[in-house]
Amino acid sequence: MSYRVKIQHSGHEFDVRSGESVLDAALRNGITLPYGCRDGACGSCAGTIVAGEVEYLDGPPPVLDSLDTSEGNALFCQAHPRSDLLVRVREIDAADNLPVRKLPCRVAKLEQLTHDVMLVLLKLPPVERIQFYAGQYIDILTKDGQRRAFSIANAPHDDEFVELHIRKIPGGKFTDQVFHELQPKAILRIEGPLGSFYLREDSDRPVILMGGGTGYAPLKGILEHAFRIGFTHPIHLFWGVRQTRDLYHQDRIRNWEKQFPHFTYTPVLSEPDAAEGWTGETGMVGDVVIRHHTNLSRHDVYMSGPPAMIESARLSFLAHGMSDERAFSDAFEFSTDSQAKTEESD
Repeated sequence: MSYRVKIQHSGHEFDVRSGESVLDAALRNGITLPYGCRDGACGSCAGTIVAGEVEYLDGPPPVLDSLDTSEGNALFCQAHPRSDLLVRVREIDAADNLPVRKLPCRVAKLEQLTHDVMLVLLKLPPVERIQFYAGQYIDILTKDGQRRAFSIANAPHDDEFVELHIRKIPGGKFTDQVFHELQPKAILRIEGPLGSFYLREDSDRPVILMGGGTGYAPLKGILEHAFRIGFTHPIHLFWGVRQTRDLYHQDRIRNWEKQFPHFTYTPVLSEPDAAEGWTGETGMVGDVVIRHHTNLSRHDVYMSGPPAMIESARLSFLAHGMSDERAFSDAFEFSTDSQAKTEESD
């Protein structure tokens, strides 16, 4: 059984499935409400029940004692509808409105995805969650006062961990530490979310996602979010790497192709090994995008990867009709600068 929730001021409506909290259902439907811990401990998700009833499956969270429940206040991360609801709660409609926070985190998992890419899962404290849009990034605050920025590779609905894909950069002090010194349970400090690279959910245009190397990471988060909220406009992912050994998550991506008819995937190798007998696309990934989509005037284009790749592709795409207003990019700067995004060299 499901119940219908309507947000009073915006008029947005969504269904809450059996066993779902109001917050989880809102996020599943692409409606971003404020939240912090998602465990009923911080009160960030508080709002008002204007009409209808809710229940708390594990009993009322203690933080409710500090709220005036006679006024209909509720914690939407824990509240489960017992009827259709009319609620009053602040909606977050732009990345600039998300709070940027500094938080400690623990390394929960390290897994080498390729010869030079490490998956790092970060676990926040039990009563903390970071609220972000799919595609944004965080800064890791190093002990020497530097910052290293990495894209968030998971989607907002799957926020138990912060997932990073970190490429080992020759001469990179921090990435060398990740590959040779960092251990599970190590404590790091992060700041985020940051950036304006995220899916424009209100657009009705076909989407092209173009990534180079670990530029796949934020695109993975965008894809998982798009699939979760039922975004049904055509999406075409182009992922450019040097050789097949640089591709990972291939079974996952191919399964997405089977599961979602509106999704297409094209891997591109710039330096294929002749011995492998590669029969797919080769060359520069931006050129391959143009071969598949000669007219980009109706598309939203998201580009993530090295600056040279993005700048070259942008000029080519503009010449093929892309609107600069419908182009979004996340350029990786390779530098020791504290503003580096998302990889570094020292």
